[in-house]
Amino acid sequence: MGEKLDFKTIDVEIPEGWNIVIGQSHFIKTVEDIHEQIAEGVPGAKFGLAFCEASGPCLIRKSGTEQELVEKAVETAKKIGAGHSFVLYMKDMFPVSVLNRIKNVSEVCRIFCATANPLQVIVAENEQGRGILGVIDGQSPDGVETPEDIKKRKELLRNIGYKVK
Repeated sequence: MGEKLDFKTIDVEIPEGWNIVIGQSHFIKTVEDIHEQIAEGVPGAKFGLAFCEASGPCLIRKSGTEQELVEKAVETAKKIGAGHSFVLYMKDMFPVSVLNRIKNVSEVCRIFCATANPLQVIVAENEQGRGILGVIDGQSPDGVETPEDIKKRKELLRNIGYKVK
């Protein structure tokens, strides 16, 4: 009781044109299951995945289709250093294309973020290890959308194919 608890803010780099999903999962088969879900959901998907094992050898497990994305996922997972967390980088695709598939992986407990925005991960650390408390994803709002902003939002969604014209 009264064990010291430190809080850290981890800056996460997201290269231009990439997206990231950070989540929590509870079992070593997470790596293969998430890989399969992405590959089935987006043929030709470009991604890299790293999972921080929380017991036994406590290794960072990895998988993916692009070595550069796998290496970045491993690097970010090391920086965060929280057991049972996973980092997924993707390129030339959006998280919305695979997010529900990832959420439905039986060992996934939660998703902290899915973003291309500036990102910070808030972790707590004690003698046992680290855990993710949450994330700071992007910036705070500057106001409320106007009718012109609504029009632009709707046009954008239709132009990129997420809504029917």
